[in-house]
Amino acid sequence: MIVYNVTSKVTWAIHDAWLSWMKEEHIPEVIATGCFTDARFFRLLETEEEEGPTYTVQYFAASKELQEDYVNTHANTLRQKAFDKWGNQFIAFRSLMEVVQ
Repeated sequence: MIVYNVTSKVTWAIHDAWLSWMKEEHIPEVIATGCFTDARFFRLLETEEEEGPTYTVQYFAASKELQEDYVNTHANTLRQKAFDKWGNQFIAFRSLMEVVQ
Protein backbone atom coordinates (compact mmCIF):
# COMPACT_ATOMS: atom_id res chain seq x y z
CA MET A 1 0.00 0.00 0.00
CA ILE A 2 1.33 3.42 -1.02
CA VAL A 3 0.43 6.59 0.86
CA TYR A 4 0.58 9.88 -1.03
CA ASN A 5 0.74 12.56 1.65
CA VAL A 6 -0.08 16.21 0.89
CA THR A 7 0.63 18.70 3.67
CA SER A 8 -0.86 22.19 3.35
CA LYS A 9 -0.57 25.35 5.42
CA VAL A 10 -3.44 27.76 4.82
CA THR A 11 -3.98 31.36 5.88
CA TRP A 12 -6.67 32.19 8.40
CA ALA A 13 -8.30 34.41 5.74
CA ILE A 14 -9.36 31.37 3.67
CA HIS A 15 -9.38 28.68 6.35
CA ASP A 16 -13.11 27.98 6.70
CA ALA A 17 -13.84 28.12 2.95
CA TRP A 18 -10.72 26.07 2.13
CA LEU A 19 -11.66 23.42 4.70
CA SER A 20 -15.14 23.03 3.17
CA TRP A 21 -13.69 22.96 -0.35
CA MET A 22 -11.23 20.23 0.63
CA LYS A 23 -13.92 18.03 2.19
CA GLU A 24 -16.67 18.64 -0.37
CA GLU A 25 -14.76 19.10 -3.63
CA HIS A 26 -11.02 18.49 -3.76
CA ILE A 27 -10.62 15.22 -1.85
CA PRO A 28 -13.64 13.65 -3.63
CA GLU A 29 -12.15 14.74 -6.99
CA VAL A 30 -8.83 13.09 -6.17
CA ILE A 31 -10.57 9.87 -5.12
CA ALA A 32 -12.72 9.99 -8.29
CA THR A 33 -9.59 9.66 -10.43
CA GLY A 34 -9.61 5.97 -9.50
CA CYS A 35 -5.97 6.09 -8.43
CA PHE A 36 -6.67 5.97 -4.69
CA THR A 37 -8.96 3.80 -2.62
CA ASP A 38 -9.30 6.06 0.42
CA ALA A 39 -8.19 9.33 1.98
CA ARG A 40 -7.69 10.49 5.55
CA PHE A 41 -7.72 14.20 6.43
CA PHE A 42 -5.86 15.50 9.51
CA ARG A 43 -5.09 18.79 11.19
CA LEU A 44 -1.58 18.92 12.60
CA LEU A 45 -1.35 19.71 16.30
CA GLU A 46 1.48 21.33 18.19
CA THR A 47 2.45 23.51 15.23
CA GLU A 48 2.77 27.26 15.01
CA GLU A 49 -0.59 28.62 13.82
CA GLU A 50 -0.11 32.37 13.93
CA GLU A 51 -0.35 32.62 10.12
CA GLY A 52 -2.74 29.68 9.81
CA PRO A 53 -3.23 25.97 10.50
CA THR A 54 -1.53 23.04 8.82
CA TYR A 55 -3.39 20.04 7.42
CA THR A 56 -2.38 16.80 5.82
CA VAL A 57 -4.31 14.46 3.54
CA GLN A 58 -3.14 10.90 3.12
CA TYR A 59 -4.34 9.23 -0.07
CA PHE A 60 -4.04 5.44 -0.21
CA ALA A 61 -3.10 3.70 -3.47
CA ALA A 62 -2.92 -0.05 -4.02
CA SER A 63 0.33 0.34 -6.00
CA LYS A 64 3.10 2.78 -6.87
CA GLU A 65 1.90 2.61 -10.49
CA LEU A 66 -1.52 3.97 -9.52
CA GLN A 67 0.06 6.81 -7.56
CA GLU A 68 2.34 7.58 -10.51
CA ASP A 69 -0.68 7.56 -12.82
CA TYR A 70 -2.30 10.17 -10.60
CA VAL A 71 0.81 12.36 -10.68
CA ASN A 72 1.29 11.98 -14.44
CA THR A 73 -2.36 12.26 -15.50
CA HIS A 74 -4.35 14.21 -12.92
CA ALA A 75 -2.19 16.10 -10.43
CA ASN A 76 -1.33 19.15 -12.53
CA THR A 77 -4.97 19.86 -13.38
CA LEU A 78 -6.15 19.53 -9.78
CA ARG A 79 -3.22 21.58 -8.45
CA GLN A 80 -3.99 24.34 -10.95
CA LYS A 81 -7.62 24.40 -9.80
CA ALA A 82 -6.39 24.96 -6.25
CA PHE A 83 -4.06 27.77 -7.30
CA ASP A 84 -6.78 29.37 -9.42
CA LYS A 85 -9.14 29.34 -6.45
CA TRP A 86 -6.79 30.17 -3.55
CA GLY A 87 -3.74 31.81 -5.13
CA ASN A 88 -0.88 32.28 -2.70
CA GLN A 89 -3.10 31.82 0.37
CA PHE A 90 -1.71 28.31 0.93
CA ILE A 91 1.45 26.30 0.46
CA ALA A 92 1.66 22.56 -0.01
CA PHE A 93 4.29 19.87 -0.23
CA ARG A 94 4.02 16.21 -1.01
CA SER A 95 5.68 13.06 0.26
CA LEU A 96 5.38 9.42 -0.66
CA MET A 97 5.29 6.62 1.88
CA GLU A 98 4.88 2.88 1.90
CA VAL A 99 2.87 1.04 4.53
CA VAL A 100 5.14 -1.29 6.51
CA GLN A 101 3.45 -4.49 7.58
